[in-house]
Amino acid sequence: MEKIRMTTPLVEMDGDEMTRVLWKMIKDELILPFVALKAEYYDLGLPHRDETRDQVTMDAALANKKYGVSVKCATITPNAQRMDEYHLHEMWKSPNGTIRAVLDGTVFRAPIMIDCIKPVVKNWEKPITIARHAYGDIYKATELRVPDEGKAQLLYTPKNGQPQTLDIYNFECPGVLQGQFNKDTSIESFARSCFAYALDQKQDLWFGAKDTISKQYDGEFKAVFQRIYDAEYKAKFEAAGITYFYSLIDDIVARVIRSKGGFIWACKNYDGDVMSDMVSTAFGSLAMMTSVLVSPDGKYEYEAAHGTVTRHYYRWQKGEKTSTNPIATIFAWSGALKKRGELDGLLELVSFGEKLEAASLQTLTDGIMTKDLCNLAEGIHPVEVDSESFIKAIRARLEATL
Repeated sequence: MEKIRMTTPLVEMDGDEMTRVLWKMIKDELILPFVALKAEYYDLGLPHRDETRDQVTMDAALANKKYGVSVKCATITPNAQRMDEYHLHEMWKSPNGTIRAVLDGTVFRAPIMIDCIKPVVKNWEKPITIARHAYGDIYKATELRVPDEGKAQLLYTPKNGQPQTLDIYNFECPGVLQGQFNKDTSIESFARSCFAYALDQKQDLWFGAKDTISKQYDGEFKAVFQRIYDAEYKAKFEAAGITYFYSLIDDIVARVIRSKGGFIWACKNYDGDVMSDMVSTAFGSLAMMTSVLVSPDGKYEYEAAHGTVTRHYYRWQKGEKTSTNPIATIFAWSGALKKRGELDGLLELVSFGEKLEAASLQTLTDGIMTKDLCNLAEGIHPVEVDSESFIKAIRARLEATL
């Protein structure tokens, strides 16, 4: 068959360890035989990031900003152990954090559902998408170990004007102190990304914070969302037949558990970090979770929600076959190809992405699974296969569909 042609490149960001191995398998078996791939390639593997002093990450992020669509492999955020293991010049920052900052984006994560794996929460019938504000709060906080008695104060010195000082606490003993921040511009981008994505998906949007306790900090999130919704999105939401709903985060959690799913749940940074893992685990597996970074001006970065699967990589290095689940990485590729096709008006490319997803899910429905899913499957007799065999089984179904 003639390969599907592309008109605009997508940005390809390669990664680390076992996911890098799967990345090549997926390209060789499921993409390159069918698509004349037009991609601008960046190697975000840790050795190359170290060689370029992490400039390659910035270059990839700027390319994403230029072309509008990227697909990214999982990458290592190094700690002290990785510094020694990879002989790094520096403990480089998270590539995801760098890309999010350049795109000013919001991360949307949603579970991939199949009939034979039921959510732990029995009334969940549709996916719940977590929208995480990936900026500021405790992730950029300044911390201090208080060694003894003393007064802690919050000081703000304006560019023009008088300094403002607030007492935090008079310590009568040692303790800990933390100062965190966020910016109106980032909160506004978060809100617009959430509203735009809800319209794109035609799903209700829920948002929860704790403005009753954090009247200034969380109160600002609530106020910004409401202001932007009323001014820019209310009429569009009403025309689309969807709703925006705000409540306290504890009330939202209770409502989520009682719901049937099928909505987008916007979360502040820490809430999104925790709740995305809760939702993915309750639906089955982090390896069955899509992740897309969306900027307010409509740039997209697709990736898997999980890490580099280090333990499997060490086994693979010894020549062992591993049963590592590639579904989330496959869906990163299919999502990026569909979006590229949608933006360029290439219906054949959109259709290919849809058929790749359908072939992947059909393989699972037929009971051919990686080890992580076998114990979760109900009503079928799953057959455990290694990663390579699983990807080849998907290819067979994809070829039959095409």
